[in-house]
Amino acid sequence: MHWIVFCTDKPGALALRETNTPKHRAYLESGPITLVTSGPLVDDAGETKIGSFFLVEAQTRAEVETFNRNDPLFAAGVWDDIRIHRFHRKVG
Repeated sequence: MHWIVFCTDKPGALALRETNTPKHRAYLESGPITLVTSGPLVDDAGETKIGSFFLVEAQTRAEVETFNRNDPLFAAGVWDDIRIHRFHRKVG
């Protein structure tokens, strides 16, 4: 099953995000879940990071929630809003 994790950053969290990005990347590279694609959300100018997007494969929502809670950006308090949705992939 596919799941989307859509996280928006707290206002003013860019410095905190940048400080914790190396730990975040190492976490993702450790393979805690099957990532289909992921990357930062950016502002309309394409310059400033304002959140995170993940498309993952997992059997249960609980697996996705655990993946998210163990992310260093979560632990650092970077994200203001986190939305997890099951996704039915139809094309691509």
